[in-house]
Amino acid sequence: MSNLKTKVHNVDICVVGGGIGGMFTAISAARHGAKVALMHDRPVLGGNASSEIRMWISGAGTRVRDLQETGIMEELQLENMYRNPRRNFTTWDALLYEMVRFEENIDLILNCSCCDAVTDNGHIESVKGFQLTTYTWHEVHAKIFVDSSGDSILAPLTGAEYKVGREAKSEYNEEFGLEVADDHTMGMSILLQCRETDHPINYTAPGWAYDFPDDDAMNNKPHNLYAINTNFYWIELGGMQNSIDDTEEVRDELLKIAFGVWDHIKNHGDHGADNWDLEWVGFLPGKRESRRYVGDYVLTQHDVENCTQFPDTIAYGGWQIDNHLPGGFHMDAKGGAHLQKRRLSEPYPIPFRSLYSRNIDNLMFAGRNISASHVAFSSTRVMGTIGLLGQAAGTGAAIAVKNGLLPREACEQIIGEIQDALMEDDCFLPGLRRKISPLAQTAKLTCDYGDCSALLNGIDRRIWGCDNGYFGKTNKAITYTFEQPTHVEGFRLVLDSDLEREFVDGNPDGLHTTAVLFFPYSHNQTTFGFPKCLIKHYKIEALDEAGNWNVVYETKENHQRFIKQKLDITAKAVRFVPLSTYYSETKTEDYGSSVAHLFNFEVF
Repeated sequence: MSNLKTKVHNVDICVVGGGIGGMFTAISAARHGAKVALMHDRPVLGGNASSEIRMWISGAGTRVRDLQETGIMEELQLENMYRNPRRNFTTWDALLYEMVRFEENIDLILNCSCCDAVTDNGHIESVKGFQLTTYTWHEVHAKIFVDSSGDSILAPLTGAEYKVGREAKSEYNEEFGLEVADDHTMGMSILLQCRETDHPINYTAPGWAYDFPDDDAMNNKPHNLYAINTNFYWIELGGMQNSIDDTEEVRDELLKIAFGVWDHIKNHGDHGADNWDLEWVGFLPGKRESRRYVGDYVLTQHDVENCTQFPDTIAYGGWQIDNHLPGGFHMDAKGGAHLQKRRLSEPYPIPFRSLYSRNIDNLMFAGRNISASHVAFSSTRVMGTIGLLGQAAGTGAAIAVKNGLLPREACEQIIGEIQDALMEDDCFLPGLRRKISPLAQTAKLTCDYGDCSALLNGIDRRIWGCDNGYFGKTNKAITYTFEQPTHVEGFRLVLDSDLEREFVDGNPDGLHTTAVLFFPYSHNQTTFGFPKCLIKHYKIEALDEAGNWNVVYETKENHQRFIKQKLDITAKAVRFVPLSTYYSETKTEDYGSSVAHLFNFEVF
């Protein structure tokens, strides 16, 4: 009998896994009033984006213009751009930790591996994990459980239906399906990080590393040092093995390859690497694929390519069909033969039915383990999309709990409420428009410059060739006037944060990704810029019954796109006055910027 301590947590929602999907699930659920426990088996948050693996966050907007993910994802990206201009991983880890640890209503349980669950008649009662740092068992009781572990640990623990591998064409009639199904997956990768110096650096490989004397031995992988934004993703293995059971064995093999690759770059041929140092090698492989849950709906290649419209849309994707073939590093890369790709040009909706289990009534999932075929998964698996899925799962779970419903019941009965909440929180949903507050609809909207009516069109971003915003001027107000003194609870703003990142200095990313690469150049002191078009200084003024305009809110250091702020005032009118953008931060205050661009200003 164990004498180790057990700590019991009683919460509304339990999230297992603290990658981007799990983080956003926990944060969104907590912000919607649910009590949340987040159990994560690592010391740092972020999963594949953490300092332990260091994969950059890509998504729909990386490949298709106007599709950059907003909501919590853009909040995180802007916070990191603002506070971490050198893209230092210590600062990044601390930011991820801060977002969860100091969010009210979240109980964060780090270094804790979920390894048991109690399930009764298709309903999870509790899960249990062991925390290595304290030698303590943590037992979590919840109404809804969300598996964001990547490997879908709750599937074998609860009996939830899941799939592994690639389907046959006959199952979903997918073009990229196989003639005969198999259990092969995409592999896992170990990434490298290198740093340029101002002097030659010698390198001696460990004796156990593989020797790659020429490009053919490297299977012609793209290893030109100045095309390093590939991040060595192709140091990939495990697709032909069991992507869970064989992880330690695959890791050992990947390390031999990784150190051999750097030896090749440094010592076999001229790769321009004389002054480069190997700064970091990941010892935790980044996984692409393992178990995928089966939900009420399985997303397929047809849905991804044809943009199937769903009544329960809660997120979107847009990353290409990006199917890494199982051979990984051992496959020749000439002509991209180790990949199966197809670019997409439109956002495809993702339904809520792909986020909850078909046979376990209180199990949801957010991450690379959603209910999708292998081919569709090859697009949904990237972290930009996973972040949207996490915010959708957390919001949906919290609203379901508030209404005393299980996930399927919430989908059937209150999906509109979930969709409205997501759009209100700055999540774009294809085919839907955000509802405007009743107060903003009944008030008179005017502006000192131009036409600001687009601020109330319910679409808070550029999309499909339409700007959907208002090009105003600094020091020119946008005003809501009421027929009589009216109580104003607060205001909502969506500002232009340059989702295409076209006006950000110092972005060395050749992929046109809007999530700037975590890649430091120390020799020339490269730093990364911040969106110059974002409104930095603004104020909110209220007109009192005596006819005086009073400042009721002001910030001089705004660095976020989405702002929702309480006021709790009574006023005859409320106005927003933009004063400066980051474009004008080096200029005098009275000079300002010529343009203030925003997508929404609303009172409620």
